[in-house]
Amino acid sequence: MAKKLAEEAIEVVDRCRQWQYPGVVRESADLLYNLTVLWAAAGVRPEDVVARDGAARASARNCREAAEIGCENGKGDAQVARRPIVAL
Repeated sequence: MAKKLAEEAIEVVDRCRQWQYPGVVRESADLLYNLTVLWAAAGVRPEDVVARDGAARASARNCREAAEIGCENGKGDAQVARRPIVAL
């Protein structure tokens, strides 16, 4: 997923450098779609991204909580809840 996201970001930049407005729009849509898929897989909520401070605090809290309950790596990866993908 991350590799696909990087690929889409490069395509957006390429279309911008070529001044291709329709291409920028099309590739931006692809980029945003792949970003939301990656967020869903990682358990990231859009509102956490909008409120970056809150996301950083929540992430630190989740890591501490995960370590307290004994997750394998202490980063909470084993506790990621799956959320449905919703239209933004």
